[in-house]
Amino acid sequence: MKKIKISVVSYLNSKPFIYGLENSEILNSIDLQLDIPFVCAQKLIDGTVDVGLIPVAVIPRLKEYHIISDYCIGAEGKVASVILYSNVPLNEIDTILLDYQSRTSVTLVKVLANNYWKINPEWVNAESDFENTISGTTAAVIIGDRTFGLENKYTFAYDLAEEWQKFTQLPFVFACWVANKKLPDEFINEFNKSLKYGLDQRPLLIEELTANKKYLTDINKYLYQNIKYDYDENKKKALKLFLEYSSKL
Repeated sequence: MKKIKISVVSYLNSKPFIYGLENSEILNSIDLQLDIPFVCAQKLIDGTVDVGLIPVAVIPRLKEYHIISDYCIGAEGKVASVILYSNVPLNEIDTILLDYQSRTSVTLVKVLANNYWKINPEWVNAESDFENTISGTTAAVIIGDRTFGLENKYTFAYDLAEEWQKFTQLPFVFACWVANKKLPDEFINEFNKSLKYGLDQRPLLIEELTANKKYLTDINKYLYQNIKYDYDENKKKALKLFLEYSSKL
C-alpha cells in the first residue's frame, strides 16, 4: 500500500502529535515530514503531501480540503507563542513586521488591527533575524518556539490568541489537520488514535524535553494550559468566524 505523506509543524506545540505518530503502528503506513508552518501549507497546496498540520488561514487556498482530526493547535486565552512585541502601546505603532513562518498569525494580527484595535499600521513582510529589528514605533509578530525567553525583552507583548478571545469571546484555532483528498475512514480512525496516544503520553514527553533543556519555557504549562488540543464545537465556531473576517482583508 502506498504510504500517506504527512507534513507536520516542528514546533514544541506539535511534539505530542509527532510523538504519537512516531510511536504508533501507523508509522509503518505514513511518510512523516517535519516543517515550519509555511512549508507545511505549501506542500499540501502543491499536492506533494496528502495531510498537513496547516495554518488555518491557508484553508481557502486549497481546491479540496477535509479536516480529518478531532485535534488541532488551539488556545483559550493566552497561547504564549504567537505574540505582537512592541516598545510602544498599540495606538503608537506605525509599522508591524510580519513573521514569515505562518500565514494564520499574519492574518490574525490584521483582523485584530482592523476590527478590534482600530489601528492602521504599515505591514512589512519580514525575513529571517527580523526579531532583532523591533525598536521605536516598529513592532513585530513572532511565533512558535522563537518567542520563548522573550517575555521581558520588550515593553509590550500582546498575545494574539488572548486578544482574539477579548474581541470575540471565543477560543482560537491556529492549525488543523487537513487532507487535500478523501482518505479512507480506517486510516482516519487510526490517525486520530495515534494523535490521542501522543497527547496521553505528554507526561513522559515533558520529562524527556525538560531533561533536554532545549526550550526556555515552562513546558508543562505550555503543553497543558496554553495549547488546547481538542477541536471542539467552540473552536469550530471560532474557525468559521476567523475565516469570515480573513476573507474581508
